[in-house]
Amino acid sequence: MRGPKQSLVRLRDKFGLMTAIGSRRDRDAPHCDAVSYDDRVTTSSAGPVVLRSGADIEDPLTVVLAFLKAPGRFDVSDPSRPTSFGEPDLRLANRGGARISTAQIAAILERRDPIERALQDIPPGTSLSGEVGSVPWLPLRRLFDAFADIQGVGVAKTTKTLYPKRPALIPMLDSIVQRYLHDDDLGAQAPFAERALGLVRGYQRDLDRNWVPVQAVRHDPTRRGYALTEVRILDLLILSAQAAA
Repeated sequence: MRGPKQSLVRLRDKFGLMTAIGSRRDRDAPHCDAVSYDDRVTTSSAGPVVLRSGADIEDPLTVVLAFLKAPGRFDVSDPSRPTSFGEPDLRLANRGGARISTAQIAAILERRDPIERALQDIPPGTSLSGEVGSVPWLPLRRLFDAFADIQGVGVAKTTKTLYPKRPALIPMLDSIVQRYLHDDDLGAQAPFAERALGLVRGYQRDLDRNWVPVQAVRHDPTRRGYALTEVRILDLLILSAQAAA
């Protein structure tokens, strides 16, 4: 497995520019910004993060801090409005590379009531990794189902929209992460919410397996003022590993 610096350089070479924390140069996010690598970043004693196909990231903190130095980070939404949903949430998703069109925004906003009802049943601090039975799968299913059958709105755009509402629970399942989770992908023929839940459950298994090192990595960015969840940290590590593959 390449070290963190080599992985980031490979990512730059593969996509033409280095990918910022919230922008990927793939079909989901055509614009990305340059990331500079600083050899003086703090290293972590948390141990490696073990991803699928035997991919080990020996120093995950270095990888995460390199992404955090980039401009254009995808910040979470206003915590004072955790159960409301509106056009600002969709505009925020677009700043993160979702590319939701004006027509799609209008169609999603027609579903505002069921989206908000589902959000009300999911406490803001809910984590994807916790005690058995702590993930509210039924409300999450209803939340995903509210985005079903909107032309051009798939799992990637849906989760990029919902991640800021529940950043400890909902990963951004863009095309890069979906490729990583291909063994858990039920495919386009499956009902929309079922497919999304299957991918989230697969993501949860990886998060649970790496919970101790990922949680340890979180401490340093938190000290530096970055509000990163374990879900987001794993996302960045998957992105780095997929680029280096």
